[in-house]
Amino acid sequence: MPTFELTDDQREFFGTFGFLHLAGLFAEEFTRIEDAFEELICSRGGDGHDGRQRFAVAPFLNHSEYLCILLDDERLDGIARALCGDDYQYWNSDGNYYVGDTRWHSDGPWPDTVGFAKLAIYLDPVDAESGALRVIPGSHRPGEPYAQMIDEQIRGNRYWGGVPGDRIPAFTLTSQPGDVVLFAQSLKHSAWGGSDHRRMFTINYTRAITSAVLEQYHAVVRGHGYTKADVFGDPPGPLLSGAPAERLRHLSALLEHIPDA
Repeated sequence: MPTFELTDDQREFFGTFGFLHLAGLFAEEFTRIEDAFEELICSRGGDGHDGRQRFAVAPFLNHSEYLCILLDDERLDGIARALCGDDYQYWNSDGNYYVGDTRWHSDGPWPDTVGFAKLAIYLDPVDAESGALRVIPGSHRPGEPYAQMIDEQIRGNRYWGGVPGDRIPAFTLTSQPGDVVLFAQSLKHSAWGGSDHRRMFTINYTRAITSAVLEQYHAVVRGHGYTKADVFGDPPGPLLSGAPAERLRHLSALLEHIPDA
């Protein structure tokens, strides 16, 4: 069976700029993805969302049989291999009803020695004025003067002497349902003008967890405070139940490093 691969140009683009937009990648499956998203997020309290603040569930797809199966899909497997190597590890996921603006930030540690990459699927059309992801290209490359300067400004909320966040020069990733947006977690990103019910879920991957990156990985694990019951369910749910051998290979870091309690 042929496998899905990013082209060399797409890999180079991601490495240079820190993001990639794959239009329509899951357009055919979108209705089923949407149904699974709503079923899961509502089962965790999302049916009471009042639009006042973000509602998030994490870990997310771990607890949906259908969404877990997506991890085995050749398209997601091919993306993860391209961005994080053949021994990539699944790290986390979250499901969200976003509300309003999202400030400029990175999602992972800076500098990122582990190599966190994020895949996002928006369930509603979004553009620059309605909450689409905005990114600062190249801001994911620690050690380079440009990226370091961007990080200093955003960490300090300085924004170049008071430039409004929604006026910072950035690239907007306009997205339609079924599209997939990829970005390095260290990339500086934000969203502006969104509604009070903006639906999106993410899947997070890392490179293989070697001894060289283990300390930072453990720091991230401690920071999230997850236990094996949080990640896999108690008793184990669909992330582990019936998981094929290849999925288990990409869960090995979680199985080894997430504490029991």
